[in-house]
Amino acid sequence: MDDGPEGLPCVLSEDVTAFMTDPTLPIWAMGPIVAAMVEIGETRGLVAASTAAEDWPECRLLPLGEDGALGIIEYVIAKDAVPPQVIVTRILLY
Repeated sequence: MDDGPEGLPCVLSEDVTAFMTDPTLPIWAMGPIVAAMVEIGETRGLVAASTAAEDWPECRLLPLGEDGALGIIEYVIAKDAVPPQVIVTRILLY
């Protein structure tokens, strides 16, 4: 990953796309999820509040909402993909 100032595209896995388009998704969750995805993309996946998996540092978890009260977002930084991108792989709401 280069040190350029530009963010990375934040793309959704098929499961997350289905989750986000599900009409039963609580309306209160949409804003925090989209805001988190924007921050993930703008920071190239290196959001300050995120934690990396010990054996797979490209896989990260981001608490959703204050202190993670709303859930978590799991994503993978695919820096070697063409083009480089961040893939949101799972969203878990509490």
